[in-house]
Amino acid sequence: MVDSALVLGAGGITGIAWQLGLLIGLREVGVDLTDADLIVGTSAGSVTGALLASGLDPVDAAKIESRLGADDPPIRPEWARGSEVFALLGDDTRDPAEVRARVGELALAAEVGAEEPYVESLRRRLPPGGWPGRRLLVTAVDAESGTPVVWDDRSGVPLHRAVAASCAVPCVFPPVTIEGVRYMDGGVRSGTNADLAAEAATVVVLAPLAPIRMRGAPAAELDALRQRSRVALVAPDDDVLRALGPNVLDAGRWEPAIEAATAQGRSLAGELGDVWQP
Repeated sequence: MVDSALVLGAGGITGIAWQLGLLIGLREVGVDLTDADLIVGTSAGSVTGALLASGLDPVDAAKIESRLGADDPPIRPEWARGSEVFALLGDDTRDPAEVRARVGELALAAEVGAEEPYVESLRRRLPPGGWPGRRLLVTAVDAESGTPVVWDDRSGVPLHRAVAASCAVPCVFPPVTIEGVRYMDGGVRSGTNADLAAEAATVVVLAPLAPIRMRGAPAAELDALRQRSRVALVAPDDDVLRALGPNVLDAGRWEPAIEAATAQGRSLAGELGDVWQP
């Protein structure tokens, strides 16, 4: 069992900004979540997690290139299939394995651009050197079978490909090929995959999508964790939601999101300090 885990959930470009801003604000008032023994990253959270686990200060991590540059492929979602994906992920009456398999079919069929330029766009935003010494778990889902997967430094998967796969939102970004298998966003299984932190005595979950999507922070995961761990779930507050805006891929919201999240982090010092440093 490890002492502490930081779970970083899905949430797009603005979700990364919120997580980094929150961590900056918390640290300013004496609560440093970046010293977690275990980091679990899903989709946007895999980017944040890779940056933090590699030893980057969150202030420096917040300076990564958030906007698309000349070397980045354009984002060209396929809205027809994407709307079906959104409906499937919001339907809690269907079997989750069946949902994942159908979402994978849609992701594989969508024409959203070439895979390698997308992977490269993630690679150049991550620290060089591959997997960090800190314990980091990155989640994804096999688009061909719907089976969830978890990678770490022992998996033999390049970090940048693991992160690109974890961020491969169905019908927005192309599934990523790893050892002949194509993988999609880890958020297809869960917006947090917080159950992967079950070995930790203390767990803090930063879930950008918790207020707006059913699977943003599945209650069953957190309830199970609370049976044996101290658990705190943090979601964007109203001020942050206004700063984030309606489009999680809007890089123009990066600076406002960080600013609002930093303020939220400062306000949470007492609440999270009691959990993280009892």
